[in-house]
Amino acid sequence: MGRTYFVEEAVGQYLSDLSTKSKPYVTGLLIGQCSPQRDYVIRAVRTPPKDEQKGDDVSPPKLASVDEEWITTHASQVSRMLPGGLLVLGVFIIATPELSKDSQNALRKLIFSVEKSLTKRRLWKPAEEEVSDRAALQICSATKKVVCRTYDVQDPKSSAKPADWKYQSALSASWLALDCTVNVNIHIPLLATSPNHDLEKNTKNGLNRWSKQIEDSVFLINGQVKDDDTELLEGQKKLRGNAQSSTQFSDVKVLTQLSQGSSRRSTATVQVCSGSINLRGAVKCRAYVHNNKPKVKEAVQALKRDIINTLGDRCEILFEDLIMNEGPHKKNFAREYHVLPQRLFVPIAGSSVMLSDYKFGDEAAGEIQERFVEMLDQSVQAEDICIAEESNTVDICPITDNVDDPEQKQLTKATLLVKLQQNMGVVIAAAVAVFASIFSFNYFSD
Repeated sequence: MGRTYFVEEAVGQYLSDLSTKSKPYVTGLLIGQCSPQRDYVIRAVRTPPKDEQKGDDVSPPKLASVDEEWITTHASQVSRMLPGGLLVLGVFIIATPELSKDSQNALRKLIFSVEKSLTKRRLWKPAEEEVSDRAALQICSATKKVVCRTYDVQDPKSSAKPADWKYQSALSASWLALDCTVNVNIHIPLLATSPNHDLEKNTKNGLNRWSKQIEDSVFLINGQVKDDDTELLEGQKKLRGNAQSSTQFSDVKVLTQLSQGSSRRSTATVQVCSGSINLRGAVKCRAYVHNNKPKVKEAVQALKRDIINTLGDRCEILFEDLIMNEGPHKKNFAREYHVLPQRLFVPIAGSSVMLSDYKFGDEAAGEIQERFVEMLDQSVQAEDICIAEESNTVDICPITDNVDDPEQKQLTKATLLVKLQQNMGVVIAAAVAVFASIFSFNYFSD
């Protein structure tokens, strides 16, 4: 028996409108939520046209010419704009009857390419029992016939399985939301042996270690620790969906464990470092879950991933911005201050679910609106943009490349001995500067 996809009626209307376009085919992404019993599709988003295609209404006539890299890049950008609980559930193609016979092959290829691209960016690993089926939706632009199949993305040799595609009104009008603010204080040492002072790679390694702490944290939902298999709404009055979207919020506190448990001994290490990266402050996190008897385990998992994703995405966006403005080969950074991207939320019409994005301090509302149109094909009113956090700052201190200098080596050894006498724990030879901010990314170097 195949999976069942419950689909927001507005998605059906959106796909119908796309099928009227005078193009041989249109591709796009399906956005929603997986659960053990059923899947929910609340958005469909067409692939944005490339710059050279915007003035050309005629797409290439063969599906073999589908731009796989462009579609996977779009999927990566869209995944940053999804709060916890939402993910790219699959891919769709709307094609003419002449191209229909090639649609499934193209869909299969795209599904695995998109999943591979998204997996590379993740700082968490899927659970063993997690749903790994992804949807391949094929629509004939002439007959409007809909064919939905799934592929297991964990199995490269997976064959297509039939799936049900059912429309439902007000599907996301009363989903449940979990909110929390997480205090972050991550210290990432940069080893002296680290090649080229690769800040991005070192930051990702540090975030990988931190993500394991989040996975092991205790989550208090409305002040209580709840068993994983209990219903999230147990003991609470459930809101009923109606024409007006409504959200039932749960306040969550995250308690990070101080130790890794008795099975893991903590040992002191001595490391010669060229500098350090400090991530400090507080981040706003949010996750959504369907209201069909969701389990506590599902909700907590969605929030954990949002916590991990939002910090990883900000760092990724920051480095992209630095590369774009300063070049990919720049090694010696003068001391500079940057504004970290702030998180914002934007509502979906007719839904209680809000989409997410990030903005730098100098970005105007118009730029955010343009990004939502391009990435999610959604018009956004400036007054609907809700900034969730205060301004954040980045401090990058200069890197010194004189590690081969005898005097520098002597200084490093002397510093190491002094620090070792003071503290038998981890030794970091770094200058520390603390800047008051809601969330800061600080880079320090000798």
